[in-house]
Amino acid sequence: MEKFDPLTAKARAKELQRERPKRALPIAPTAPLGVRHRPLREPRDVDRRYRPIYAVWEITLACDLACRHCGSRAGRERPDELDTKEALDLVGQMASLGVKEVTLIGGEAYLRGDWLDIVRAIRAHGMVATMTSGGRGLTPELVAQAHEAGLVGASISLDGDEVTHDRLRGVKGSYRAAIEALRALRERNMRVSCNSQINRLSVPYLDFILESIAAIGVHSWQIQLTVPMGRAADEPDVLLQPYDLLELFPRLAELKKRCDELAVRMLPGNNIGYFGPYESTLRGYHVSGHAGSCGAGRATLGIEANGAIKGCPSLPTEHWTGGNVRDASLLDIWERAEPLRYTRDRTVDDLWGFCRTCYYAEECASGCTWTSFVTLGKAGNNPYCHHRALELEKRGKRERVVRVQSAPGEPFDHGVFALVEEDLESGSETL
Repeated sequence: MEKFDPLTAKARAKELQRERPKRALPIAPTAPLGVRHRPLREPRDVDRRYRPIYAVWEITLACDLACRHCGSRAGRERPDELDTKEALDLVGQMASLGVKEVTLIGGEAYLRGDWLDIVRAIRAHGMVATMTSGGRGLTPELVAQAHEAGLVGASISLDGDEVTHDRLRGVKGSYRAAIEALRALRERNMRVSCNSQINRLSVPYLDFILESIAAIGVHSWQIQLTVPMGRAADEPDVLLQPYDLLELFPRLAELKKRCDELAVRMLPGNNIGYFGPYESTLRGYHVSGHAGSCGAGRATLGIEANGAIKGCPSLPTEHWTGGNVRDASLLDIWERAEPLRYTRDRTVDDLWGFCRTCYYAEECASGCTWTSFVTLGKAGNNPYCHHRALELEKRGKRERVVRVQSAPGEPFDHGVFALVEEDLESGSETL
């Protein structure tokens, strides 16, 4: 199968050389103080029935990269991050709530001075400790310390060949550092995985990434569409368009076959979907053989470094924070906070646009809440869906997202995008 590349060679070279968007705000803005004192409701049976088994915890917003897709615009630590005592107390609360695995993220988790103490506490409470990292500072010495502390494994980000990865990660040398981090983790026999952003710059290099990580001995590869949040909202030309999924998904199915040959488990992220002809190929490992609806606030938990609690770590802070552990217990926030109840209560009547009328509406419920919300400013209608693109193709139509308002430049922000339906052969291209 031919390599899928939505850009011409000239357009690709131009985009790789493009300067960062000019703006008065810094590329790594200081985050505002965390959202506090959110109202809590009376708990219901449905709120007690759901428990998070997986938590993703941003333990600091400090970062040594400047990734173009970063929704949190990480770089500087938050002014009100939890101190060590508060963080260790939160570890205990997660264990009591039923969390089985905690993935530490940032920013970069290792830039927090007590991060290994947090790892030790997670392990002491019987939970699995992992991390997701760009790998720039994961030296063999630090990996050895993390392994001794109880870190089970880590996922290192890789987004193309060296030139493309360094462009997307914002720092020259980040590709080589990521490769060395993967090797250092493997040398300690830790559980090593890789995660990759899929956008117009990275998509032609997916096969290159797979072959590279397989040679190192990576056991799994998570893939995720880049969505217009944070810094990614500043460069809409880099994002895939919904109609690009028509060519992307057959390519992913081919890559899945190669993954099986290389003994690398492909793990499609929550916004790789939905219900197209390759769903069982990509997600056959699910009991149902396909993806379900968004698990935010049902099986997953997101935590910001200042103690803000969300159903998913990727969701924007202001709208989706349920409460702060400085104001209420984690249990109370989980059971009683309105923003965490969204997927527990969502029905087809909460959907709109194409998703409201879709055959799979009840089962899918518009897929990834994060993707739909930051793209269109409202959850419940997700244009990044393979089934949807195929249905529109049958009518000779396609959808295109167009930025109509820039993001303000704050952590977890997003712009305003309009959804345009046009003839499939219109030839309207951003680049």
